[in-house]
This record gives sequence, structure tokens and C-alpha cells, in this order.
Amino acid sequence: MTIRTRFAPSPTGFLHIGGARTALFSWAYAKKQGGKFILRIEDTDVERSTPAAVQAIMDGMQWLGLDYDEGPFYQMQRIDTYKKVLQTMLDAGTAYYCYSSKEELEALRETQTLAGEKPRYDGKWRPEAGKTLPQVPSDTPPVIRFKNPQTGVVAWDDLVKGRIEIANSELDDLIIARNDGTPTYNFCVVVDDYEMGITQVIRGDDHVNNTPRQINMLVALGATIPQYAHLSMILGDDGQKLSKRHGAVSVMQYHEDGYLKEAVLNYLARLGWSHGDAEIFNMQQFCQWFDLDHITPSAAQFNTEKLNWLNAHYIKEATSDAISADITQRLAKLNVQVHAEPNLINVLNLYKERANNLNQLAKDIAYFYAVPVANAADVEKHLTDDIKPTLKTLAKQFSTIEWTAEAIHHEINLVVAQYGLKFPKVAMPLRVMLCGIAQSPSIDQVMNILGQKETLARISASLT
Repeated sequence: MTIRTRFAPSPTGFLHIGGARTALFSWAYAKKQGGKFILRIEDTDVERSTPAAVQAIMDGMQWLGLDYDEGPFYQMQRIDTYKKVLQTMLDAGTAYYCYSSKEELEALRETQTLAGEKPRYDGKWRPEAGKTLPQVPSDTPPVIRFKNPQTGVVAWDDLVKGRIEIANSELDDLIIARNDGTPTYNFCVVVDDYEMGITQVIRGDDHVNNTPRQINMLVALGATIPQYAHLSMILGDDGQKLSKRHGAVSVMQYHEDGYLKEAVLNYLARLGWSHGDAEIFNMQQFCQWFDLDHITPSAAQFNTEKLNWLNAHYIKEATSDAISADITQRLAKLNVQVHAEPNLINVLNLYKERANNLNQLAKDIAYFYAVPVANAADVEKHLTDDIKPTLKTLAKQFSTIEWTAEAIHHEINLVVAQYGLKFPKVAMPLRVMLCGIAQSPSIDQVMNILGQKETLARISASLT
């Protein structure tokens, strides 16, 4: 049997972190098993589904590299298929027309609620042997309801949560087609999973309550029941359900905020799943290791500090060539244009081990390509009148030497000795003049990359 998994988002917003984890786990399981990963867009909620949301989902998956083998399939393009299955179920007696009006159902719900009962459909139009149905009204277009079994239990061995059993008496006859003929979400999911041959349904545990209804409909269609794996929710750093208030919950927002996809994928993989003590691994390793047995049934907690640590690791490990185009774009957003000199690769080699995210990295190196406005507090503290004669002497010496980091360092040492100073007493004002702030990598390396002409120009401008 070929393993077939699916990711089936509703296009009512961006691809959020929870959805991305679901997609990742479904993708990895198919890869591990040599199966197929299907993308399905569940867009039957016409009022809330938008083309922009579809594009946001596609962009998120593309950025993460979650390639699908089949699809994308759009439910709204499969309406004719759903209508054929609806008719098949009506003919088989596993579905029926219900003419109860909206007002009737609201009154029924109110009565049940006041009586302390669970609100549910009363089966008024449910056909039964020996039962006489009411006269069909002429002014009420019917919905179609699934004829759910009334006895026994529906049960499944959830691959994450274990054995789950629900009494059929707890389930009423849900609507599977609205009174305008459009099929409902739960029904479309069933038909799609059946016709697409889905073998494992990996999804969030907010769908647990849908599962018994869907299983009963699959049974009514004579379908093979897929295995279900319901992933627990993701909590924010504060232990509350992850939401917009926690910051970036859109996958593409993490890209905007300067995270590498490798870090996001690695982090998502560890949200509720583990392989021994392995913390850092690539997607090839993840697909080799991934199974559903090591997904924890308890909620996973998002840890921004851990994600930042992973991101710093992947930035450090990335080649400067690999991130140079991205950094160039981020610098452009800061209105900084990269020039041939200084060489961006050399700049990145100097700085990337210090960065937690690409935005920070771009901001930190911007001074190489645009003369910075020096921090006033640093100027007052380090660029004092008593150090300026030393800096002028140093600038004169810099104009005559061979421009290498070693020669620059040597020249600073000579002037430091000449004036009886400590190295930082000279290095700190140099940083302020060249970088705009008092913190940077080794000043001799900064100056070497910045270039002799630009270095001397900035020192001269600061001392006049």
C-alpha cells in the first residue's frame, strides 16, 4: 500500500506556525515511507476564503521547501463530484432531506438549552421504518443530513492520542449540504480523503470532534478508514494558546523578521516530536528519523529564545554566498545599496557569527556601505579632545602603510606605545568614527575590509 498524506488548509488567512508544523509532519511522513504528499485547499467557506490567503499558503510552503506530489486540489472545483456522492447517499438511504426551517431549529435549540439538554437535531425528517414523515413544505428549501448511526460507538486508535471512543448517541445527524446545494466542510473532507486514497490524516487536535462523524460517513461510503494522528496545540512562551499577541505566528513573518528557513524547519520539527537528544538536524535527517510514535500527546510550548539560538547557529553555518542575495535585499529596505567595494562576502564572513537574525546582520553591516551617524553618547565618551592628537598621528601613519589587517594592527600598537595608552583607548574612538558605535569586531579587520581610502576619509571627517 502506498502511503498518502495530505495537508488541507482553509484559505482564510496566512500559513501559521501550527499549520506549517502539520504540513511538515505530513510531508516528512510521506517522504520517510516513500509515499505521496498531497496539497488540498479547502475553500468551501466562500465568504472567508480569499485568493490572497491561498497565495500566502503557497508562499509559505514554497519558502519552507515543502514540495507536494499532487495538487493543489481546490474543493470549490470539485462541487460536481460532491453532488454525485450526495445523490449516491440519498439513493442508498444514508442521507436524507431535512425541511426544518431555521426558525424551527433555533426554537428547538432554545428549548433544549433551557431544559439543560445538549442542543441537537431532533430527527424530525429522519426516515425510519414505519415512520410517517411530515408533509413536505412548499416554501422551505431542504438541507441534506447524514443519517448517523444511533447505537454503538465509533472508535479509532489515534496515532498520537491513543484509543478514542465516542458513543453514536452523542452525535446527531449533521448537515452535509446546505439549502442552496453547496456541500459542507465535513462532507467534502470525507469525499476527498476517500477519493484521494489518504492513508494517514495528520492534523491538529481541534479536529478530534470531527473525526467520529467523518469515520461514520466513510463507513457509509464503503471506504477504507485512514489512520488518524491528531497533533496537540502549540502554546506561546507564556503557556497560553499561541495567537497573534505572541508576535510572529505567520510563517512568512518569520522570513520577514530575518529567520532562515532551516532554523524554522528544525524548530518546528522539535515542537512535539523528538529523536533522542538530537537538537540540530537537517531535513534529510528528519525524514529518515520521523515517525508518529514519538509525537507527544501533550501541548508543545513555543520558545522564542530556543528559535533564536537555532537561527544564530544556522546563520553561522551558512556560507556567505548563500545569504548574500537575501542580505542585499534587506539592506535595500534600509535604503542602503551594496557596492562592489567593500566586498559583501568579506563583510559577512566578519559579521555572521555575531548575528541572531538576518535583519540584525543587515543592520550591523550597513555602515560599510553608508557613512553612519555616530551615536552621540559614544562620541562624547570616546572621541574626546585629549585623544584627537593621537588619532591624527595614527591617520597620518595609516596613509603610508600597506593596507592589511596585520599592518593596521601593528601601526595602532606603535602609536599606543608612543602615547603611553592602552589599545582600547584608541580602538574605541576608531570604532565610533568608522562604525558609528563603540562595538564591532576587531577594528583592524573592520578597517581592512572598509578600505584605506574610505577609512581615512571617515577619520578625517570626524576630526575636522
